[in-house]
Amino acid sequence: MTKTILRALKGETLPTPPIWMMRQAGRYLPEYRATRAQAGDFLSLCYNSELAAEVTLQPIRRYGFDAAILFADILLLPQALGMDLWFETGEGPRLSTITTPAELAALKPVDAIHETLNPVYETVRILSRELPQETTLIGFAGAPWTVATYMIAGRGTPDQGPAHALKSADRATFSGIIDLLTEATIEYLSAQVKAGAEVIKIFDSWAGSLQGQDFDDFAIEPARRITAALKARHPGLPVIAFPRGAGDRYAGLHDRIGADCIALDDGVTPDWAAANVQTGGCVQGNLASHHMVTGGDDLVRETRRVVDAFRGGPHIFNLGHGITPDASPDNVQLMIDTVRDTVRDTVRGA
Repeated sequence: MTKTILRALKGETLPTPPIWMMRQAGRYLPEYRATRAQAGDFLSLCYNSELAAEVTLQPIRRYGFDAAILFADILLLPQALGMDLWFETGEGPRLSTITTPAELAALKPVDAIHETLNPVYETVRILSRELPQETTLIGFAGAPWTVATYMIAGRGTPDQGPAHALKSADRATFSGIIDLLTEATIEYLSAQVKAGAEVIKIFDSWAGSLQGQDFDDFAIEPARRITAALKARHPGLPVIAFPRGAGDRYAGLHDRIGADCIALDDGVTPDWAAANVQTGGCVQGNLASHHMVTGGDDLVRETRRVVDAFRGGPHIFNLGHGITPDASPDNVQLMIDTVRDTVRDTVRGA
């Protein structure tokens, strides 16, 4: 039988939605923390194929999610293009910056990325062998705009201000960065598919800070180009697009991007999204991540609300953003039990 997530991505309405979580292999799990300690540091974990596969498999063993998502980081791609990348303990990633035409020209050509990224492809190959037959393997990359914001600022910023500033001051250089990232992302994701990824997800975590024509030019158009190129190379490949923070601009994105599924943050209500987004195809989401921390009756009620709102069409249950390190593993299990319980009156907390 076809895997449940692949059925939903093809447009099938299932009685129980398939489930996975963004960042499901992460710091909220004690087994992840142990494996990361074994690796020594975050980047060493990303590039150790055996250990990266292990942390990808951990939430599948614990919870039986319907999909596993490759453990990697969106900033491995700019590193493969020649930028310096390191992680400051307790503060997050740091990058060398790119803000001038000369710095853009100094980056490596797209076809050079695979030398650095080969361990990621090996992780995918391991997972394609070791995952349960019913579990879908998702590959991913950051969207060009989101990755560019880190490359330009050298770190995460609250408002993506440095990237917006470069976009205004030197649109040609900024557009060059986006174009290079678009082409590199196509090559990176295509290699993941060749290694065994069955679905691709494009994470545009900072899409919501783009306004007006910039949203079309730098969030929608790169995602459309990436999706079209991947589907041309790999016919039938399902693609999930996640332009977080899009708000009412989520409506119509299936057609505009060409994606099989639009992932939704929790900034839109499930009822609105069912009426305005799910009409275009499969949707994914969109339980607020804080329920994985607080749990209880609110978690049960809101999980039911999401399931009920989307039950009339193709839906993959997920959070509206990644699970946070302070989440309780027990609350994850409660969420899964709530989604999968077909006799809803027996759900805990009812």
